[in-house]
Amino acid sequence: MVKIETLTAEAFAPFGDVIESANAASVFEINNGYTTRVHDLFQPELLGTNTRILVNYFLGRPRPLEVSMVECHPYGSQAFIPMQSFDWWVVVAEEPKFENLRVFRARGDQGVNYRPGVWHHPLLVDRDQQFLVIDRKGDENNLAEVFFEQTLRWE
Repeated sequence: MVKIETLTAEAFAPFGDVIESANAASVFEINNGYTTRVHDLFQPELLGTNTRILVNYFLGRPRPLEVSMVECHPYGSQAFIPMQSFDWWVVVAEEPKFENLRVFRARGDQGVNYRPGVWHHPLLVDRDQQFLVIDRKGDENNLAEVFFEQTLRWE
């Protein structure tokens, strides 16, 4: 049986940052009080040669809730920020081993920033959902994948 964990900053700390207003470094008013700035939500990390930050939209589509692989990006963090208020899934592991998989249920107002080298499953959503993704571009190959013989499933 799969244990579904609630996504909190404390539970997710070994893997990166939870991106939500509650975790902001500070909150203050700008633009003559017409805008609240929720400031410094996470720190993108770039390693390697000729790096720069990429800002993308990803459109996630539903797929079966099953995991038989993980990937990591050794040279940069990767942030996923949902653009709609739909819950979604985050699957991570400290090492690329099946028995280390952890499954989090993220709220639609929570994003995540995977630290460089954190093993995770690609985007998992229950419905079409758009994400702002902050990623890394550089000279080095920034993708490693591990496939398991088993499959983790839940509903």
